[in-house]
Amino acid sequence: MDLTDSQAVVSVVAALAILAGLAGVVVPGLPALPLCWGGVLVWAVFGGAGPGRWAVLAAATVVVAGGTVVKYAWPGRNLKRTGVPTSSLLAGGLLGLVGFFVIPVVGLVLGFVGGVWGAERLRLGSNQLAWPATVQALKATGLSMLVELLTGLVVAALWVAGLLFA
Repeated sequence: MDLTDSQAVVSVVAALAILAGLAGVVVPGLPALPLCWGGVLVWAVFGGAGPGRWAVLAAATVVVAGGTVVKYAWPGRNLKRTGVPTSSLLAGGLLGLVGFFVIPVVGLVLGFVGGVWGAERLRLGSNQLAWPATVQALKATGLSMLVELLTGLVVAALWVAGLLFA
């Protein structure tokens, strides 16, 4: 495999976008899957000719679309089953975002937990009822992050395979 300078630059840009996307799973403000997909898109469009690049982009598109659906549907179904409303998750998300800037990194988790717990405490009127709902919200968030990470890793693996064989 002999890369020209421009192909090497495009491949490095694609790799950086994919790495930023993988970091975006845990860093607020970085759109994880769009960055991963965008890296593959840049590589396919500007990296040189070849039908293999378009096949990798098509596969990455299908993986990202499916991963995005699963990322929201699976944890959402679990939360609906346990009775945690979307408003509690929004409260957790808002306080998590504020917490991220007040206490970098750790504040995200603390703010999310505090926001969900506070919203559930107001809704249910009891600490004993609010905590299990908060735990369910944390489990759903973790599941969503796991699905997003696995989707990003599959996209990265597709890109590496395309880089080697396309």
